[in-house]
Amino acid sequence: MTDFDGVFFKEIVEQGLREFPNECCGVIAADSDGRPVKIFPMKNADASPVTYRLDGKEQLQVFDQMEEQGCELWAIYHSHTHSEAYPSETDRRLAFYPEARYLVLSLADREQPELRSFFIVDGEVEEEELTIA
Repeated sequence: MTDFDGVFFKEIVEQGLREFPNECCGVIAADSDGRPVKIFPMKNADASPVTYRLDGKEQLQVFDQMEEQGCELWAIYHSHTHSEAYPSETDRRLAFYPEARYLVLSLADREQPELRSFFIVDGEVEEEELTIA
């Protein structure tokens, strides 16, 4: 089980609602103790309601900034605008960071957004219990 800061949850939900009907995306950095410390909202290069892709140039800048700050990748997040908070086939196929969590925010019910956490290794999905603190 992982505790997740309610302020970070709120930031991701706000980004998802701002970018709706397209999916939103970004990364979350952790400190050396593995605690999430910063959200990096990013542009969805696909600009699509059904897929997301981190912009390569922006991703490189964010990863450089995280390294400069002594942070590591904790999670990659994105929203599903009309479906459940569970990795799609595309999400599983494009999960290139087995050490990172993949957070999926469902906005199917925009009044009650749902955020879930997964590890995806070789296309296999394992859910991690996430508690919004």
